[in-house]
Amino acid sequence: MLVCITVAFSLTMIKYLGDVRFMIDFLKGTSFTAMSSGYEDLMTVNKNAQLYRLLYWVSVMILFYFVFPVLMIWFVFRQGLADYGLAIKGAFKDYRLYALMLCVMIPLVLFFSRTESFQQRYPFYDVQQGEPFYPNFIVWEVFYFMQFFALEFFFRGFMLHGTKQRFGYYSVFVMTIPYCMIHFGKPLPETIAAIIAGVVLGTLSLKSRSIWLGVAIHYSVAITMDLCALYQKGLL
Repeated sequence: MLVCITVAFSLTMIKYLGDVRFMIDFLKGTSFTAMSSGYEDLMTVNKNAQLYRLLYWVSVMILFYFVFPVLMIWFVFRQGLADYGLAIKGAFKDYRLYALMLCVMIPLVLFFSRTESFQQRYPFYDVQQGEPFYPNFIVWEVFYFMQFFALEFFFRGFMLHGTKQRFGYYSVFVMTIPYCMIHFGKPLPETIAAIIAGVVLGTLSLKSRSIWLGVAIHYSVAITMDLCALYQKGLL
């Protein structure tokens, strides 16, 4: 029960607090006028505003995908993080499956990277013509990885291993529902692929009791998507 409520609460907070405009409007409604004005300038007119908006979004995700669930595990459930997918032992024993999934996914990414919807969406950090990749784009990719780690921990760690005692293998499918829904608004093929990924990565985590292979798969595909999009735009 507490796992499901935590998941619902965290997703709600990410939806609202992760929206920069929501935070700007919220601060404007308080007595912190100077803070509101400074925050709005930082997120909208500063020369690095795009990067700051993305880093703020990732920070909110890390807070509610990772920090909040970890506090629940430590201080409410009184358990260790290894019980929720952060075990290292045996984490990469199915590395052959990792290689197989990349062999399947990379050609699909190459194909869909030619579509307009894909190029409009990726990479999240919109590199301008003539803009160097360092530092902003590189900084973003580092934080992008942290976001994927937090996301995998939340869905394939906290939610999956937190409900497996009640649902057994069906916890994979319970987890896949909200995981698919966070992809709403992205290109249709990616959202459909999220259903398959949810089941496959959930099964891997349940089998190995570790999220690390899922993190590796997820980020490898994500950075491939970014690089393909940059190439199709003529920026790489």
